[in-house]
Amino acid sequence: MSKKIVIALGGNALGNNLPEQMEAVKNTAKAIADLIEEGNEVVISHGNGPQVGMINLAMGELAKADPGNPVAPLSVCVAMSQGYIGYDLQNALREELLDRGIHKPVSSIITQMRVDPDDEAFSHPTKPIGRFMTKEEADEMVRERNYDVVEDAGRGYRRVVASPKPVEIIEIETVKALADAGQVVVAAGGGGIPVYAQGNHLKGAAAVVDKDFGSCLLAKEIGADCLIILTAVEKVAINFGKPNEEWLSEISVEEAQKYADEGQFAPGSMLPKVQAAMEFAKSGSDRFALITLLEKAKDGIQGKTGTIIK
Repeated sequence: MSKKIVIALGGNALGNNLPEQMEAVKNTAKAIADLIEEGNEVVISHGNGPQVGMINLAMGELAKADPGNPVAPLSVCVAMSQGYIGYDLQNALREELLDRGIHKPVSSIITQMRVDPDDEAFSHPTKPIGRFMTKEEADEMVRERNYDVVEDAGRGYRRVVASPKPVEIIEIETVKALADAGQVVVAAGGGGIPVYAQGNHLKGAAAVVDKDFGSCLLAKEIGADCLIILTAVEKVAINFGKPNEEWLSEISVEEAQKYADEGQFAPGSMLPKVQAAMEFAKSGSDRFALITLLEKAKDGIQGKTGTIIK
């Protein structure tokens, strides 16, 4: 039976730089086309952690080299990342679908996400963006730019920024109209461009919305049956990396919450994925979330692999 699906692509599906991204989206397009070929209606969202950090750094270097160019706000950097990631995604997916004889338009929507200016996340930056740095590079960023920097899961140091919860998708009616017209839509890239509402004016916020929570809201708003959150592992695990490691196949929202309360999932990594999956699963009796690898998405929908939360 066909389903309405929102797929949240992680960084592993996009690569870390432009050449890697152009290659990665070819494989990503194949996995998404497999789901479309089976009759599923698909809306795509994606992360932008490495990309928005790269853009922000580049714009900062430009401002330093040419004082006539002010530093681009982080919200503008998110918009830039939506544009070029969407460009690569929609072209790769369009080509893959046409190669299979499937004639479906693919559209990318520059999507704004309203956030609450009083969200406590603005006082506690936690969202990693940009490339991994050595301790020396990180210390330099703190000295020169007053960045917040953290050590990230033993892989190096990364800048962290505020990650407020999404409240409203400004362009949701456009997304719905295109999806209802049979198009494949790429929306809420990087969690959406974070904005505050000031009357009729939308002001960009210095933040990055977590793409998993943005994807969850998107899935709820369009009435999706399933939210697929793609990550670097086939299944979610408890006691990860320990001798008693256990991979999870299907768990209830209550079980997932219990594991989260026990600290089983790393903040800024697996925890937001599980939290977003729980939030979506709770929003409807027939809704479920799947966390798995890109290449396992088709099997995961059929209950053959991945971690299903329902």
